[in-house]
Amino acid sequence: MKEKKIPMRMCVGCREMKPKKELLRVVKSPENVVSLDVTGRKPGRGAYVCKNAECLEKAIRQRQLERAFECAISEETRDALKSELEALKNL
Repeated sequence: MKEKKIPMRMCVGCREMKPKKELLRVVKSPENVVSLDVTGRKPGRGAYVCKNAECLEKAIRQRQLERAFECAISEETRDALKSELEALKNL
């Protein structure tokens, strides 16, 4: 029987290739709103980050999310992303 291929994605924070299910999708919607996509099905441009705060912080600090989305990300949006990630960890 043929093995099923596992989709791989690169974390924009640590730059490691990991299975898609282990990563969290950050999405820029058509209305230019940046948010976390827990389901992985929101419409818009996506970038992947590990499910830990260090990788998200590194992606923000090195402006990797801004490069991926080709737009500036405000301080309020950065804080919202961090708080959303913390809320997910507490579940």
